[in-house]
Amino acid sequence: MFNISIPTNAVERIKQWFIKYHLHLLMFLVTVISVYCFVHFLQNGLGLAYNDARSHLNIGRRVVEGLKPGFAQIGSVWLPLPHVLMIPTIWNDFMWHTGLAGALQSMIAFIATAYLIYRFLQHLGVSIFGRLMGVLIFITNINILYLQSTAMTELLLIATMTAASYYLLVWIEKQQMVDFIRTSFFVMLATLIRYDGWFLLFVTAMIVTIFIWKKSGYKAAEGTFLLFCTLGGFGVILWLLWNLIIFGDPLYFAFGPYSAHAQQTQLADAGILATEHNLPLSIKIYLYALIYNSNMFITLLGLAGAVVLYFDKKLKSKIKLGTIALFAPLVFNVIALYFGHSVLFVQGISGNSWFNVRYGIMLVPSIAIFAGYLLDRARASVRIPLLVALSFVLLFSFVSYDAVTIDDGRVGSSQKNVTEVSGWLAENAKDKEGFILISAASHDAILFSSGLPMKKFIHEGTGDYWDSAIASPDRWARWIILRTNDDNDQTFRLIKNTPGFKRYKLIKTYPFADIYQLDDKYLDQLNTTEVFPDQN
Repeated sequence: MFNISIPTNAVERIKQWFIKYHLHLLMFLVTVISVYCFVHFLQNGLGLAYNDARSHLNIGRRVVEGLKPGFAQIGSVWLPLPHVLMIPTIWNDFMWHTGLAGALQSMIAFIATAYLIYRFLQHLGVSIFGRLMGVLIFITNINILYLQSTAMTELLLIATMTAASYYLLVWIEKQQMVDFIRTSFFVMLATLIRYDGWFLLFVTAMIVTIFIWKKSGYKAAEGTFLLFCTLGGFGVILWLLWNLIIFGDPLYFAFGPYSAHAQQTQLADAGILATEHNLPLSIKIYLYALIYNSNMFITLLGLAGAVVLYFDKKLKSKIKLGTIALFAPLVFNVIALYFGHSVLFVQGISGNSWFNVRYGIMLVPSIAIFAGYLLDRARASVRIPLLVALSFVLLFSFVSYDAVTIDDGRVGSSQKNVTEVSGWLAENAKDKEGFILISAASHDAILFSSGLPMKKFIHEGTGDYWDSAIASPDRWARWIILRTNDDNDQTFRLIKNTPGFKRYKLIKTYPFADIYQLDDKYLDQLNTTEVFPDQN
């Protein structure tokens, strides 16, 4: 028998080396996981499953390519930062069609959030073990791993909100201006990604004001509040100005024809916006979404960690105040559901399918932080059973491929299987002259999946081409894609009574759209070249 023993001094050196370099190793591991998951989901056909992911990529692409390229293509439906970040790479067809131009920022955000969770727990006085457990809970969440592999905006928002919460905590502890500026900077970035960030601006401004008020009085609090709102709210001001300059109304994003409000109004009229003015149901729906995204056991672990943290007498009250920002996504989503500004379907409770259930993922970093805190503070007799249970839960989630975000993107209401329509276009329109008239607002997934260049399409963002085509479609479009007899499809609503539309034949009918083709005898009157090269 061989008796191999490691000298005590060698064990100590290994221990010290690990303590010194464990964060570097962790970040390397997180990076490898991020890249592997992107490749895995892309190869399995899931990277572009979400209709919204394809729309985000198309918005970025239209800025650099199309019949009317330019920054005005960013539009007003979604906030601009994710699309602006795509511009350096979206011009490349590979980056566009694989979704990497959008997924790249999600992957970087995933890595950054793991790092921020580690630092957040470190600032709370949590040991290396607790920090690693908090990061582990985050990076093994299969819903997080999936969304970080897509062009969706959740991971970018999660990263900026976590960064803002972390630097707020650091500022409260050290009260250095650089951390104050960092907090407001990341809040500003969050306000340019999704409207959740606007609520974070309100929450963090309140926390800053309360802290300074208790410390230095009303006058100091007033000045600090104004300064923070000026810095953190700069993105909000820019967005209001953008809407005023481009669309003539600073609130066009909120009440325009393509706004979330307009969509929710249609749902309300159809009687399926069940959470509106129903607080108990709003809370129930979001909690279910939260649990589906995080797992019941891990959610309870995070809840217990939050209770332990706020009742920890050794933790300073100002630190506890700083951690309140971690709950901002929970409060925002419940309020948005209650006022009918958001819609979220949980199969079996509301709606007949999944829809926007990914909103529950916003609390995953907060749960990871609180769970890491609990595992660090727990006694060994409690910690070991918790770790065993956590191991089984994580193993089961991977073995069962249990990810509600994948279900939503694959079979829920957030996906559109437009392969038949886009496949027909790719086969029949690619090598033929002529433009395709289509509403991007209704059929962005078709534009993306067809693989055709943006210059092939006339849509709402093409200026004079669109105005001319909806007045005389037979002079501008060889093909028209629309939902027949559906006035929610802007193309159909605008051209259905035009004389030119009578010159088209319905040649294909598919679940998501119909294809019309101009009668061949009118092709000699069709314009097939760009004639408005200098649109402003």
